[in-house]
Amino acid sequence: MKTICLYFEIHQNVHLKRYRFFEIGKDHYYFDDYENERGITETAERSYIPAIRTFIEMAKTYGKAFKVAFSISGCALELLEQYAPEVIELLQELNETGCVEFLAEPYSHGLSSLANEDVFRDEVARQAKKMKELFGKKPTVLRNSSLIYSDDIGGLVADMGYKGMIAEGAKHVLGWKSPHFVYSCAHNPNLKLLLRDYKLSDDISLRFNDSSWNEYPLFADTYMDWIAQLPEAEKVINIFMELCALGIYQPLSSNILEFIKALPAVAKDRGITFATPSEIIAKSKSVAPLEVPYPMSWNDEERDTSCWLGNVMQREAFNKLYSVAERVLICKDRRITQDWDRIQASNNFRFMTTKNMGVGFYRGIYDSPYDAFTNYMNILGDFINRVNALYPLDIENDELNALLTTIRNQADEITVKDAEIARLQARLSKFESTEKEEEKKEAAPAKKAPAKKAAPAKKEAASKAPAKKEATKKETAPKAPAKKEATKKEAAPKAPAKKAAPKKK
Repeated sequence: MKTICLYFEIHQNVHLKRYRFFEIGKDHYYFDDYENERGITETAERSYIPAIRTFIEMAKTYGKAFKVAFSISGCALELLEQYAPEVIELLQELNETGCVEFLAEPYSHGLSSLANEDVFRDEVARQAKKMKELFGKKPTVLRNSSLIYSDDIGGLVADMGYKGMIAEGAKHVLGWKSPHFVYSCAHNPNLKLLLRDYKLSDDISLRFNDSSWNEYPLFADTYMDWIAQLPEAEKVINIFMELCALGIYQPLSSNILEFIKALPAVAKDRGITFATPSEIIAKSKSVAPLEVPYPMSWNDEERDTSCWLGNVMQREAFNKLYSVAERVLICKDRRITQDWDRIQASNNFRFMTTKNMGVGFYRGIYDSPYDAFTNYMNILGDFINRVNALYPLDIENDELNALLTTIRNQADEITVKDAEIARLQARLSKFESTEKEEEKKEAAPAKKAPAKKAAPAKKEAASKAPAKKEATKKETAPKAPAKKEATKKEAAPKAPAKKAAPKKK
């Protein structure tokens, strides 16, 4: 039986404002609030809200026969909480249906997995904590920014305790292999990999409304026939895309949501099911390790990292940004941490690309990649000055490393203590439940006891009779001694009476 894993990414670019060289040291606010509010509000109204409502309707109609998964970047969550809280409320309503899974990912939707292991761990931990707070469950499957994956990253994710990871089914990595199987990390077989079928995914997210496409218009029956006709051994079909594909890339007027809504019923007719990533990972065995020595992603035709790090400007900005990573990690200033998350976002580097991206490529406020680089480096210069003001460059590396080691050790101790607290709480709850059961058992016979005592009325009469006998004995018993005592008392004065005093002459 074939299974579809349907997954959507929710991420929103945090737009930077125009920042001049002469503002360095004077203005520490880097963001275009108007553009950020406009962007997230428009995306929510045109895409997120109608799409999530459709998923809720599908979950209520088809029940457990429909499953879907989401990953949400921390930066997107901050914008949604501030400008479009209805989206989070709808996601929580969808979560209550039990038909959805929320995945972990880097908080900033940045490139930390390519730069600094500690930063990557910190970002994933913060985003996973946010997922648990909002939806009640800690993620067990991770999705890296833009599906960036390599053997080294997979080994790191496995060490972090995750059971599975989502990656791109890139042709240059798979070769003759199919993405419709579950693979494992070459460095750690405990981490299973779900690979995106980019053709079936792009048929929905990129080509659905393209009237020049030879499959236009695409119907749910046709789409499911393509999946049903795949070789029998190919059981897992991973369809991954951005959520804004439903409503932004493919407008609502194209009937994209009606197409999505029809998929479960058509799939059921063909014996095809839906499942979440963790369900597939739990039930499926890995067919083989997948070797990915160099990072791959789901971006562009190359499916690599060249759209972010392909030229000298991008690499210079990237290296400059992560040169202060260790100092930012030990910083407790909330403004520094929030700015760090937002300037890490991968779109800031994508704006600097010199690749031929076609006519429709969006560069935000920038006229050219050089304009994007100049603006970003001005902001980065001010940010680094703020970090250096808190942790000066004259701090010795040994001193800084010692401080970082102490912080890591404290974090490990906290993790161990949290596990111990959880274990003790589980034991306490078990003890309390046992104690309540014992109280119920004790309370049950206590109610029956009066009925048993009320039955034998003869015992009460019998008990009264001996009481009378005892009383009689008590009354009769003292009579004999009383006479003896009286006799003694009477006899006692007779003795001296016999010895009368002699008469005086």
